[in-house]
Amino acid sequence: MSGVAAQSKSQQAYAWLKERIVDETFTPGYRLVLGSIAGELDMSVVPVREAIRQLEAEGLVTFERNVGARVAMVDDSQYRFSMQALSILEGTATALSARALTESDVRRARDINELMIETLDHFDPRAFTRLNQEFHATLFERCANPRMLELVQTEWARLGHLRDSTFSFVPGRAQESVREHEQILVLIERSAPLSEIEHAARRHRSATLDAYMTHEHPDQALGLPNF
Repeated sequence: MSGVAAQSKSQQAYAWLKERIVDETFTPGYRLVLGSIAGELDMSVVPVREAIRQLEAEGLVTFERNVGARVAMVDDSQYRFSMQALSILEGTATALSARALTESDVRRARDINELMIETLDHFDPRAFTRLNQEFHATLFERCANPRMLELVQTEWARLGHLRDSTFSFVPGRAQESVREHEQILVLIERSAPLSEIEHAARRHRSATLDAYMTHEHPDQALGLPNF
């Protein structure tokens, strides 16, 4: 097998595994059996092992002696660190994308936010979170920096499992969130300085972490700095 072919199969395995981790087909704690995965993908275990090592480096998979590879569990510390990082990365990506957004993009984002508002009366945290991710992706996906986009998407995937239940812990945060969404859209529509757009998007993300920490760990909820 050539190096190119091996890399290709490794990336195929990586994409296949990551998709199933992100959409929670493989839930936290799920054991990743190399032989079974290799059989499913009709390849040897070598590229599967390489793919799992890459996912381990991203924090999506853990390896335990005498147990093997498992889909990572997300604890409060990992959630906190990822949300802090995401507030900076997503805020910047949103600002870098702002001037490239079309009227259609903004209208689509507002339509998504309206759907989120409609879910509040019969609240489904998972459905709300899926719409929330779609809303933000609409605003940052035109960022011209591919590395920035990759980092944002990696952090979304890293905290994917816990974020599905974040709004379950603090449902009141959902109402605040949709109001903040509209504020960000207004800033984009009136071509506000990019620093204002970045600040609004960053503080929006930080506020969700603040709400979670206040609810779950009030003794540790000092609030993130308004930097």
